[in-house]
Amino acid sequence: METKKSTCTEMEEKLADLLLDPSAVPENVTTHVAGCESCQRQLEELRATMALLDTWEVPEPNPYFMTRFQARLDEERAAAPAGWAARLVNRIRARILYGPQLHARPLAAMALTVLLLLGGGAYLGITNWEDQAQPTREAAVVSDLQTLDNNAQLLDQLEDITQPADAPDDDLNTN
Repeated sequence: METKKSTCTEMEEKLADLLLDPSAVPENVTTHVAGCESCQRQLEELRATMALLDTWEVPEPNPYFMTRFQARLDEERAAAPAGWAARLVNRIRARILYGPQLHARPLAAMALTVLLLLGGGAYLGITNWEDQAQPTREAAVVSDLQTLDNNAQLLDQLEDITQPADAPDDDLNTN
């Protein structure tokens, strides 16, 4: 059953060829269509469609169509904007509306990405202003006193290192 369905699907592509030029179709196609009811039904449907298309008549165009079309074109040309800026805007608008749209999509995606990044950064910058603590500035006098104290401690440590071990301590002799 499966092989018959696959054969019929292969034959569907060649039914139009069988209808238009039976001599150019391979022999296996004609033998399959002769033995398959489904393919015969599809071939008959194609013949009926082609017969219906052969009977269809093209409607005659209105004899005044070209005259009215030319008059409409003349009206549009007469109503064209006079200024160069208006013409430029109309050209850009026509280019965007009727031109190829392939170049606009990547540009729009890039612009949207930049806007999202800028907007997100601005939002984070605005919301984090309150959280940032301002560093406290110490007075110059306090800084200088701390530096002098550190220097005094360093000098005391250096004196302790340079004194011999059997030398008496100055702190003990002050009594």
